[in-house]
Amino acid sequence: MSNHQKIGLGGGCHWCTEGVFHALIGVNKVEQGWISSAKPNEAFSEGVIVHFDSSIISLETLIEIHLHTHAATSNHKMRKKYRSAIYFFNENQQITIAKSLTDLESTFPKPIITLVLQFVDFRLNKEEQLNYFLSKPNQPFCITYIHPKLTLLRNEYSNYVNHQKLKSLNV
Repeated sequence: MSNHQKIGLGGGCHWCTEGVFHALIGVNKVEQGWISSAKPNEAFSEGVIVHFDSSIISLETLIEIHLHTHAATSNHKMRKKYRSAIYFFNENQQITIAKSLTDLESTFPKPIITLVLQFVDFRLNKEEQLNYFLSKPNQPFCITYIHPKLTLLRNEYSNYVNHQKLKSLNV
């Protein structure tokens, strides 16, 4: 059985989500763009597809990090554009995601609103928007929104952070 898996994640700005998951060991690739699911969630929403080695970082760990690095309990007015979701590619992932959400619920002060949705389609962002954080780590947007998420990663998930990569970005 291959250790290579992929999972779709949506929650906030795809630049932020892309930056967070690029910073982790075991993540081989992050595709940034828009993800859709089946009705009633067929509209495209910002998201990423994370390709990872499950022998290095588990799906459960990725889910936990995802929930703690976006507003997983907030049903704000921008949820159509920034759907809080985890998109599964197979039934085993769907089961793992549902169990993880149940297990993690008590670690949040309010109920998690993150949806568990079947992956249906993906549209890659324009080339100049890809790897936004990696190519522009000191832009005001990155400093304001992505740096705090990376600080949280360093503090709470240090064993999973690619410290060399962050150091090379002066972050």
